Amino acid sequence: MGNFTSLIEECMSKNLLNKYVWLVETIYKAKRITFEEISEKWLDNKELSEGVDLPLRTFHKWRIAAEEMFGLIIDCERKGGYHYYIQNAEDIKRGSIRSWLLSTISVSNLLIENQHLKDRILLESIPSGQEYLSSIIEAIKSNVTLSMTYQSYWRDASNTFEVEPYCVKLFKQRWYLLARSPYYDDLLIYALDRILDLEILYDQPFKMPKSFSPSEFFNEYYGVIVGVNTPLEKVRLKVSAGQSNYFRSLPLHHTQQETFTTGDYSIFEFQLRPTFDFQQEILWNGDSVEVLEPIWLRQELSKKINCMQDKYKEE
Repeated sequence: MGNFTSLIEECMSKNLLNKYVWLVETIYKAKRITFEEISEKWLDNKELSEGVDLPLRTFHKWRIAAEEMFGLIIDCERKGGYHYYIQNAEDIKRGSIRSWLLSTISVSNLLIENQHLKDRILLESIPSGQEYLSSIIEAIKSNVTLSMTYQSYWRDASNTFEVEPYCVKLFKQRWYLLARSPYYDDLLIYALDRILDLEILYDQPFKMPKSFSPSEFFNEYYGVIVGVNTPLEKVRLKVSAGQSNYFRSLPLHHTQQETFTTGDYSIFEFQLRPTFDFQQEILWNGDSVEVLEPIWLRQELSKKINCMQDKYKEE
């Protein structure tokens, strides 16, 4: 990770990062492309090329740097005329930090290149809290404790306490911190936009269990709300034909499987712990989604729907 970080810093200082991303994007979109075709596309991009040709030697330097940075293999198919392609292109679709970085920088480049369209590109507002992200990552890297002043949604007053940071997770445009609370002796979730103040306690190191895996910890959950009291079990949803297309294009969970399909609806199965945020996601879909099992989840959502209906009844 150290080499990866230093490589990013070097690229940023030399203003090469955008060019590496451009090269990966160009090859990825084309699937198979010659150096001559890459050179033409390079000159077409006036923002980056400034009308200067792309030498073959420079291309190979960028190719090697992009491979190291994003963990991609840019190979050359000599049969039929030296076509370059990304050997492990499927990795771009996966949620690794490198693929996320590639996607983020790619979108940033696109917005920078089209600033003249700023009134026609509408972005979603992101809550505050990112100002503490670098400090949290520094504490995670150093395995040291954080002193945090936190204003919970459920409390009138803020509290200051110490936590041992395990990992950060991005979910629905918000950053969250998973940390061990020495006071409760438990792992808890904290939203970064609810942090009022933060201090790194370098003189208070902690030992993160070697067996702990953040990805495995969240593996059984939909989002960031966790709870061992919610059982891990099979969840079956009946989804209308129209809404099923959304489920197929953007699965709710990595365990999602479409087990039955008709012209009117599909059945999707999941293996997870259906905590509060998963229940909210089901309700968000309205009458397009029906819980078939487990029965307790069906009954729980039925209660919530009835409460909603009561609020909208006429006096």
